[in-house]
Order: sequence, then C-alpha cells, then structure tokens
Amino acid sequence: MQQAEIGLIGLGVMGSNLALNIAEKGNRIAVFNRTPARTDEFLGEAGDLAGQIIGCHTIEEFVAAIRPPRPIIIMIKAGEAVDQQIAALMPHLAKNDIMIDAGNANFRDTVARFERLAGTDFTFIGMGVSGGEEGARHGPSIMVGGTEESWKRVEPVLTSIAARFNDEPCVAWLGTDGAGHFVKTIHNGIEYADMQMIAEIYGILRDGLNLSAPEIGEIFGTWNKGRLNSYLIEITEKVLKATDPETGTPMVDVIVDAAGQKGTGKWSAIEAQNLGVAATGIEAAVAGRVLSSLRSERLAAEKLFGLPALAEAPKDRAAFIADLENALLAAKIAAYAQGFAVMSAASAEFGWSLPMPTIARIWRAGCIIRSQFLDEITSAFTRDPGVANLVITPAFSAMVKETDGALRRVVSHAALSGLPVPALSSALAYFDTYRRGRGTANLIQAQRDFFGAHGFDRLDGKDIHHGPWAGQF
Repeated sequence: MQQAEIGLIGLGVMGSNLALNIAEKGNRIAVFNRTPARTDEFLGEAGDLAGQIIGCHTIEEFVAAIRPPRPIIIMIKAGEAVDQQIAALMPHLAKNDIMIDAGNANFRDTVARFERLAGTDFTFIGMGVSGGEEGARHGPSIMVGGTEESWKRVEPVLTSIAARFNDEPCVAWLGTDGAGHFVKTIHNGIEYADMQMIAEIYGILRDGLNLSAPEIGEIFGTWNKGRLNSYLIEITEKVLKATDPETGTPMVDVIVDAAGQKGTGKWSAIEAQNLGVAATGIEAAVAGRVLSSLRSERLAAEKLFGLPALAEAPKDRAAFIADLENALLAAKIAAYAQGFAVMSAASAEFGWSLPMPTIARIWRAGCIIRSQFLDEITSAFTRDPGVANLVITPAFSAMVKETDGALRRVVSHAALSGLPVPALSSALAYFDTYRRGRGTANLIQAQRDFFGAHGFDRLDGKDIHHGPWAGQF
C-alpha cells in the first residue's frame, strides 16, 4: 500500500475536518484515534475521500503507514494529554520524524517540548490553526513554529490545505519553537477584543436605542458592506437575525449572557504584561468575560443599585449610528495595534524575527479575525515593517484622526447612560495616552522615590535621581 504523506492523531471535530481537508487536496493521510471505533466511524463518514485515508487501530500500524521523515499532527486537548501522546509515540519513531501540536497550546509549553526533545532524533512543530470547524475543513489560517527543515517537509501539504486570499495561501513559517503558537495566541487575544467591542456596540443599540435584534442585525449587515467588512461582522448580522425555533423570538434573546473562554485571551493579556506592552483592549475583553460569568452577582447588584437613567437620546439617530460604526473602527485599530505591538516585543525577546507583514497576510482569510482591514495592515507593514506602532503609519493615523471624534462621542454617551463599554473606553484611553507627549507618570515616579527611593530621570538630564523628600518632610 502507498504510504501516507502525513499522519493525524485525534478524530474529534477539528481533527476530523482537518483530515478530510488534507485528503480532499490530494494528500494521502494516515489517521489514528485512541478509540478504534471512532477511526472506523470516521472512515465510514469520509465517503469518496476514504480512498485517500489509511485508518489505523494501533500506534505501530499508524507510524508504519507514513512516509519518513514522518510528520504527525496531534489534534487533541492541549496540555498534559499532548505530553502523554508524545511519550506514547516516541518509542515508535525514527530519526527526523516530526510531531506537530496543532491545538491551542500555551507557547511556553511548546518551547518546553522543544527543549525536552533537544538532543534526540526527533523534532517538533507548534502549529496554530485558526478558522474553527469550517476553516479546518475548507481552509484555515496556519501559523507554523519550528525548524526551517521541518517546515520544508510539511510545507507542500500545509500550503495545499490553507485558506487562500487573492490566490495566496494563508500559511507561513514564522520562526523557531513557540513562534507559531505565540502568534496564534495573540490572534485569539485580538479576537477577544474584537468580539467584546462588537458586543458593546450591540449593547448601545439594544439598551440605548431600544432596537430589536433583527434591527441591529440590519445595521451590522450594512456596516459589513463598508470598512468594517469582516467575518465577525458578517456572522453578527446572521446571529442577530436568527430565530429560536422553540419560542419564535430572536435566538440571541434566549441565550444566557455569560461568555466562556478557553485561556488564549488570558494568555495574551498575561504575556503582554510580561513583555511590558499595553494591550488594554485585550485585557478589557478578558475582564468582560470574567464579569459576564458572575451573572447571579450582577442580577443581585442591579436589584441593589438599579440602573442609571439613560442619557438624552441622540436627536439625529442616523448620525449617531454612523458614529457607532466609526467608533468600532477606531477601537479595532487600537486592538490590532496593541496585538502587533505585543508580537513585536515577543519577537525581540525570544529571537524569533516575526515577519509582521506575513502575519497580517496569512490572517486575511481562513481565520476568525479575517477582514478587509487586514489587507490594509499588510500594506502598512510591508511599507514600514519596523514601525513602532500601527497607529502612526500614514494610513492608520489618517483613520484614527477621522474616527477619534466618533469614538469620543460614543464613549461619552455610553458613560452618561450607564452602558458598559470597557473595551471601547480602553481604546479611547489608549489613544489619549499614546498621543500625549507630557503625561502624568512624573508624579508616580516622585511617589515611588518618596516611599521606596526608586529614583527617577530628570527632564534637564542632570545626574540627580532622588528628590529632597527626606530634608523637607
């Protein structure tokens, strides 16, 4: 029997769809699942693609079915289960075989796995895959971290299955060890911020303007035809227009307002803080999900405090809705700028040389945050790949100037109405802090020196780093 070009372990939703994608693109693939019955079930579901798939019931049979050096995708729950699977595989592998973790792994776990495999005959790839179930089946965005040699072994298969934008595959080798998983983590952090900002705009339309879900869906549908064109805006329209078959009411109105999370957003915020980069939009989104989970406490607090009276309704509703559109665009710019700033800092910290234009390019299709916006980011970083912050590039500085007033008006109206907009507010504060040459941290430095003798620098450059506190007080 002809050997497979690649193998895959884990036939859950993502693994199954990725395997079918690989097979459909003309690549022979071997598959293995901890439960043999699932392997047989998967082969039965594969239809015409079954001829491209070698179903295996043992690890030995699975490894033997793949052409050396063997690339093996591990598509199982992140964490200890991946380490257990690696340990189970290693006795059966040969020199230069490649284990590929394609789950939502913490990049630090990926780095640790590379270190543990150092000096062995085997290598590893940490591979970020974005696009959900649909992307895995028909074309995801793929972010690869590992040795360049191992990348070249899997490049033909991964290029064939990746999403395409203007016929360019949305896959790239981004650097060594944890680079791919780090970039996927920041992708998810930006995704958190984007979703939170969209939800805040929805809240203003629902609670501030008293619009129904279908009416709000119409507004998002209109926005999707303009500069906000993106996958998340597209599905927001669809979600808001969907009807619950049980009650006949808008589907979104019967869903509990408590959002889940699997860790990548939190990791993004933590790593931004570790690197000393302000990622306030991501932090606000993570905090928003945490607060959403406290539903019983929120209901009790509303009973205790009540809700603030809404501010006077905007006299020109159409103009206000146009402000909401521009405010969302401004806030998105802040979130993306912060995400790319985090990646830039990580690139320097971990020696990855992350290619910012390439990252923006491979996010243009397949992934959850794909949008027209990313084509503009690609162009901005291509023109100036070393720019300190996206917001100071010519194209984006012009957009910030254009939308700043709308964001300011929307945040002000929301604050006066008691409508929570933590992510939108964070974007405004970020812009206002970043644009102000003379801030207020001089007072903080004086306080730190007063109570802890931490020292400070002087504007006049004099070599005096402590204040006269002890002699004056």
